[in-house]
Amino acid sequence: MVRKFGEYCQLFGVRRLEHPSRAARLGTPPVGALVGCDLTQPSRAEMVLWQKRGARPPGAKAVTDHRTAKMASKDGLSRQWVPAERACKHLDERMKLRYRLAPIDSLPRCFLTLLVLTFATPATVAQLGWVSSRIASETQDLNTVFFLDSKRGWVGGDDGFLSRTEDGGHTWIQQAVGTTDAINDIYFRDKEDGFLLAGNAIFVTHDNGTTWSQARRFLPSEFDGASVELYSVRFSSKKKGWVVGSVSKRDRVVDSILVLTKNGGETWTRQRAPSRSELIHIDFDNDRRGWIVGTAGTILNTIDGGETWTKQNSGTTSTLYHLDFRNDKKGWAVGERGTILRTTDGGMNWTPVTAGVRATLLSVQFVTDDAGWAVGRGGTILRSNDGGQTWIQQESSTKENLYALSFNKKIGWAVGGSGMILRYER
Repeated sequence: MVRKFGEYCQLFGVRRLEHPSRAARLGTPPVGALVGCDLTQPSRAEMVLWQKRGARPPGAKAVTDHRTAKMASKDGLSRQWVPAERACKHLDERMKLRYRLAPIDSLPRCFLTLLVLTFATPATVAQLGWVSSRIASETQDLNTVFFLDSKRGWVGGDDGFLSRTEDGGHTWIQQAVGTTDAINDIYFRDKEDGFLLAGNAIFVTHDNGTTWSQARRFLPSEFDGASVELYSVRFSSKKKGWVVGSVSKRDRVVDSILVLTKNGGETWTRQRAPSRSELIHIDFDNDRRGWIVGTAGTILNTIDGGETWTKQNSGTTSTLYHLDFRNDKKGWAVGERGTILRTTDGGMNWTPVTAGVRATLLSVQFVTDDAGWAVGRGGTILRSNDGGQTWIQQESSTKENLYALSFNKKIGWAVGGSGMILRYER
């Protein structure tokens, strides 16, 4: 018989002060821990824990979306259970989690009060900075966010989820795109013309995101039966834009994909990249200079408006998920296991920076030459006030993975697992 969390605690003589939320369970649990004291279905973000441990839940198969690193199965998400005594014993030893278990009548009332106040403090602090809310189902991760200004913005996620706001995020209106693929990126080159990537398709809008139509879909027949996944889209001018992604066969990446438009997105043609590694994000500083990052520490650079691309030496083999350039000299890239790289010469030299965390970082953005942010797995939020030379961890109020970041002047947004969106105002 499977018991509820409270029954476990009574059975083994412990008291539950606070129910363990999904966010709390997304800390850094070792193998076999934390999963025995709750009956809720694991979120997709939680399945990342299985992947990190090199294990695979029953009925699950790997998905080649390295940006979100998810697991999927035909019969829903599965979970193995550990004995309640071992799990609850481990919970009692985890001082860093947001809930505690204590022997009944073994702690003085004043200590219990102090304990509750101690764990309530981070939530109070979070209200002064990043404030979280949920705008999609707990089964849907939000993968991308883009704000045109302080009022108008879009978020995209799993199963073709797309929602927009016209009042700075106070209300969100869900939109139909015509796809059930995960939306990986949203980008507007101006107030009217925007682009959206979902699975192997590019969607376009010419009316400020009111309606979306498919502009191009890359079929397996064009790639010898292989599947295409598109991750990032950017424009260097009104007419010229690029999309990057990967080509996979049987869950294994076999090539990169780089496609170009010279007519504002009406047609797209493939361009050969000097790397077969998965390409994950692209950024342009002006109409001449651009950069691409991807797996195996890949950094590509163009100085002729994308006509040719060359490799830069990143000094790392870690996957790089995102980069941001303020001008043609200053740029930052983030990736696996807390990787942060910094350049002040356009990428001729990349310098590693100590992040102070081991969590994988998935998005970075600088709002000035000095002030920047980075977000990643486990609710990680980092801030720099010195051009990325040093970073300070911020309270995020969540342990959900944070996949994307968007700042517009003094207001910032981050989106992540289980339909979570965070708002920050300086």
